[in-house]
Order: sequence, then structure tokens, then C-alpha cells
Amino acid sequence: MATFTQIYFHIVFSTKNRERVLLANKRDDLFRYTWGILKNKDCHLYRIGGVEDHVHILTEIHPTIALADLVKDIKTSTSSWIKQNHVFPGFEHWQDGYGAFTVSHSDKDAVIEYIKGQEEHHKQVSFKDELRGFLIKHGVTFDEKYWV
Repeated sequence: MATFTQIYFHIVFSTKNRERVLLANKRDDLFRYTWGILKNKDCHLYRIGGVEDHVHILTEIHPTIALADLVKDIKTSTSSWIKQNHVFPGFEHWQDGYGAFTVSHSDKDAVIEYIKGQEEHHKQVSFKDELRGFLIKHGVTFDEKYWV
């Protein structure tokens, strides 16, 4: 029998100390590079976006890929690419950790639209408040005293 899966993840991670270094004029290059990483791992990218201090990815991951390994590969590869190509002055590396939330097929389009609207969204909501909202919405236990 064949293997059938549908595993959508909304992945979110930030720059170290949430430094606002992901300049708009080079962000699309970062997003294309990230798309290549996902494609090479047989993952389907539905949407990628973000602002100066963090990135959102909605992707379907291949059933042979572990989420933690995928995020580690994305962060390691993009960090090296950014530094080698001097893409974002001031970028040191990504913050440790990440958020990853499962998305149902029926909610996929809404998450795509949410990611598309990041620029507008963050005119009113900080990344920290956004992440806190995701954690609460998805029932994830957290302790803010460990946030930088």
C-alpha cells in the first residue's frame, strides 16, 4: 500500500534577539533561497513571508522529513547563505528555537493570506505578541521568562 499524508506546518522563527535586519529589498532573495531548500527536500512551499525580524513559512512536509531537522536545515543553510553573500548587514544568526503549528487543509488558504499580510499586520502587532497569540491559540505551554 502507498503512503498518503497531508502535513501542513506554519513555521515561524526570528533573527537573533529579534534584530530588525531582514531588509525588504533583499527579503525576496531569502524567500527564494528558502524555497529551494524546501524543494530539494520534497516539501511543498505554499507561502513564505515575514518582516525585518522574523519569517513565516507554510509548507507541506514530506513524510520522511522530521520537522526539527527541516527547521535546522533551513536556519543553518540560510544563515550561511546570508553571511557568505552579505545579504543582510547586521545579521548574526537566527534565534534559537522556532514555533511550528499544524494547519488543517480547510485553514490553509487563511494562513496563506495571513502570511501575505505580514507587513500590514506588524504595523500594529509585535512579533512577541503575535507568537504569544499563536501559542495560546494552539494550546502550547510556555514561560515568557525564558524569552529574550
